[in-house]
Amino acid sequence: MKSLSLNQPHAIVMVGIPGSGKSTFAEKFSHTFNAPFVDIEQIIPRARDNAAADELMLSQLQEIMRTKSSIVVEADASSRVRRTELARFLREHHYQPLFVWVQTDTETAKQRSAKQKKIHPDNFTNALKQFSQPHSSEKAIVISGKHTYASQAKIVLKHLSAERTIQAIESPAPSRASRITIQ
Repeated sequence: MKSLSLNQPHAIVMVGIPGSGKSTFAEKFSHTFNAPFVDIEQIIPRARDNAAADELMLSQLQEIMRTKSSIVVEADASSRVRRTELARFLREHHYQPLFVWVQTDTETAKQRSAKQKKIHPDNFTNALKQFSQPHSSEKAIVISGKHTYASQAKIVLKHLSAERTIQAIESPAPSRASRITIQ
């Protein structure tokens, strides 16, 4: 397994409608790069309600963030308000949020959701109504929920490596005058 060695730890936050392929990508990406994966869908059944699930998820995130390793997050990122709150939380903990928007046509997503029995058909319609597409200011990376994992990962990695290159250019190496020598 490889690791994501970045200048600043990232939180790769999955965005998309139910059945788009968020979980599939997130699980494979986290396994490929040995990155912790925090999935709200694993927490909800163990919590007394959605508010408690959110608290548990944030607590789990805080503990993982102490390691300063990049993480993959699948939370309720269906609305811009929720994404803004999550991004603020991540930045407060010195993490760079990276929204990965998995796009899939509605009919395919609905069929996948029904097949996986993750969401009742009535709830799928409600989730679709509540979903708001990422705003351009959120700088979401778009991947297709119908492409192979390899092509999806390549898009995300291309963005992460470009960001790392930009950070290296923007932070110049220390000059000889600023180096301290202890004798």
